[in-house]
Amino acid sequence: MKHILAKAAVAAALIAGGLSGTATSASAQNLDIYVGPGHHRPPPPDYYGRPPPPPPGFRGRGCDLRQAEDIARDYGLRRARVVDVTPRRVVVNGFSRRGPDTIMFANVRGCPMMGR
Repeated sequence: MKHILAKAAVAAALIAGGLSGTATSASAQNLDIYVGPGHHRPPPPDYYGRPPPPPPGFRGRGCDLRQAEDIARDYGLRRARVVDVTPRRVVVNGFSRRGPDTIMFANVRGCPMMGR
């Protein structure tokens, strides 16, 4: 009977030592267990809902078509008009000193010129 109890005690000690070794490696994840009221995390924000409305006076993020025409006129294009708008560029046609001409602007804020 003493041998069985001694073997059970040794087995329990080995199991406890093995479990404590795994607990130290898993404690790197900062596991916190609270029992009782007062220890809870607030609910996460609603990321999948409708985005908030833009603030008053917000004019969008792309190139303003009137601004593209004005910049084309500053580059010397007469009778400038927007002929094509894509998500990437705004194309403005008009007439220069040499005849018909085209200027392309990036469709981002400020309308930087991409090419002529």
